[in-house]
Amino acid sequence: MTTINSFSLQVRDDQIGVITMDVAGESMNVLKAAFADEITNLLAEIKTNTKLKGLVFISGKPDSFIAGADISMLDGCKTAIEAETIGRMGQQMFDQLEQLNIPLVAAIHGPCLGGGLELAMACHSRVASSDNKTVLGLPEVQLGLLPGSGGTQRLPRLVGLQKALDMILTGKQLRATQAKKAGLVDDVVPVSILLDVAVKLALKGKVTRELPKLNLLGKLLERTSIGRNIIFSQARKQTLNKTQGNYPAPLKILEVVKAGVDNGIKAGLAAEAKAFGELCLSKESKALRSLFFATTQMKKESGAGDTKPNRVVKAAVLGGGLMGGGIANVTATKAGVPVRIKDISEQGISNALKYSYSLLQKKFKRRFISNSEMQKQMLLITGTTDYSGFHDADIVIEAVFEDLALKQNMVADIEQHCGENTIFASNTSSLPIAQIAAKAERPENVIGLHYFSPVDKMPLVEVIAHKTTSAQTIATTVAFARKQGKTPIVVKDGAGFYVNRILALYMNEAANILLEGEPIEKIDQALVKFGFPVGPITLLDEVGIDVGAKISPILSTELGERFVAPAAFDKLLASGRKGKKTEKGFYLYGKSSKKGKKLVDESVYAVLGVTPSAKLSRDEIANRCMVQMLNEAVRTLDEGIIASPRDGDIGAIFGIGFPPFLGGPFRYIDQLGAANLVAQLRNFESRFGNRFTPAPRLVAMAEQQQRFYSE
Repeated sequence: MTTINSFSLQVRDDQIGVITMDVAGESMNVLKAAFADEITNLLAEIKTNTKLKGLVFISGKPDSFIAGADISMLDGCKTAIEAETIGRMGQQMFDQLEQLNIPLVAAIHGPCLGGGLELAMACHSRVASSDNKTVLGLPEVQLGLLPGSGGTQRLPRLVGLQKALDMILTGKQLRATQAKKAGLVDDVVPVSILLDVAVKLALKGKVTRELPKLNLLGKLLERTSIGRNIIFSQARKQTLNKTQGNYPAPLKILEVVKAGVDNGIKAGLAAEAKAFGELCLSKESKALRSLFFATTQMKKESGAGDTKPNRVVKAAVLGGGLMGGGIANVTATKAGVPVRIKDISEQGISNALKYSYSLLQKKFKRRFISNSEMQKQMLLITGTTDYSGFHDADIVIEAVFEDLALKQNMVADIEQHCGENTIFASNTSSLPIAQIAAKAERPENVIGLHYFSPVDKMPLVEVIAHKTTSAQTIATTVAFARKQGKTPIVVKDGAGFYVNRILALYMNEAANILLEGEPIEKIDQALVKFGFPVGPITLLDEVGIDVGAKISPILSTELGERFVAPAAFDKLLASGRKGKKTEKGFYLYGKSSKKGKKLVDESVYAVLGVTPSAKLSRDEIANRCMVQMLNEAVRTLDEGIIASPRDGDIGAIFGIGFPPFLGGPFRYIDQLGAANLVAQLRNFESRFGNRFTPAPRLVAMAEQQQRFYSE
């Protein structure tokens, strides 16, 4: 056996060489720039062995092929040319693999992403394991980049133009069976015979690659210049509609793929490397990469120093509503932990079970899970109308109405029916945890665990510790939330915590602008154009106008008059408008709505006593809402509600869809400059009053020209 750092070559008796990649000290293989010389040296050795009949490339890691490239190397690039050089280096490295005169087969088990898939596509054939861990994709767009080592050129030639664009523009990952159907891999086999099958494929010799299989329409679109122009035109239109032009990477991807399709792979590779270099230096990519590094760093933290978490073997949920059903779902399906739901009625339990079943059915129909796996996960969820089966629960998550007395009674019930170490986690969205724990016998076990709706989709949870919550409770809750597939941030106790507190002022300002006469759709469009997934008025309809009405008095009582919601909103509730759930709010629902486009319920203006008339620019609408959110974010940092700007940025992006390309509220303030933000706030303060008064910390930072992050 020959070993060259991260790569080893073993020649078998049948004269098939097995190249094993195993990067020392890493749980997953990642590609580094230093590997270019290693692969060149390895290939030089291979070429001297004239007896070799073929090669198999495989990972030495038990659960991963290659998870991508080491993107930290991009942070050292000071110019676009430096980053372009890294891309060209990767292209040259994979070109050497492709140009081998003996067959090279990739044996793929586990994640095969980014540079890993680019390497696999440079091989002459690919075999993937049928294991659920095996996924293939090019997720670079999610970092504001494009695949820079040949991925934009090789993928369309393997799977066809439309499928390739769908994958590269979205970062979508395919399971092994989907990859085979798309033509990305040649075979899917159990991991136990993966190497054997790859060796047999290598022994067959080089395979002449056929064009991707397409139906008649596909051939007309992809194999004629007119058809390809239609594909690129439609893709561009859809991309701009989705990104609002805020993300440069998708448009660059379209340009680069088109260059290769129109002018050949050589021109395509040159365009790819150049665009990769330009995107690497863009502020959008820097922001998205900072988010990636921040979330990676957070996964290593317990939230409570060196305290090790206890294992959660069984969980329970109080309340079978939408939130309770969602929490039970991620506990069973993501964490794999048995969960018991208690509700006051059998109907509540039935609704919660139906919620999980419908989500699992979708996964089954899309072949993400087998029927047996679906049944297995459903069996982890049980229900009761009393506390039977609660005695051995390690954590109980309460998801009932925002009523302090009710939640305090729940704490007492759990202390009576569960063990002395059982954690009581409240999913309250606004009530201080100290108040919920005020009558507890074991307040050290009480903590906040605030999920966002819908629970199965929203990645964030806030873990809220009050003054006497134990480190053990914090560490166990954080670890449990991660098992549920969530990104937890630990925040200090206080009304609204972090996310709802910064969201409340943003929503209130949108409401004030509406009451000044700006049309509903214009307000929403302004914030969607700014980069939010939905506008604030749409969000209020989605969350529920009644929910906002319940939270507002709690926040204003605890935090002051700037949180008082416009009084006119009481008129909405008086007229029975609660939003989407009652199909009566700001927008039309049911038969009155237009398919594919939301229409404003014009009758809402009369209820609010408003005559709509567009006067403000889109930028002013967005700025008024945004500066409220940014200003309050700084206050929460100053008060210690959040531990760091990093936590505040992650909380806003994952909790309320703050535009990821801006990096979060604190990175965006750095981009704007504290002095510019203070100037905007002072301007609005002179026009609208002290709800725009700048936070003291922000004023001090403006005077001293400080930033939240040192670049």
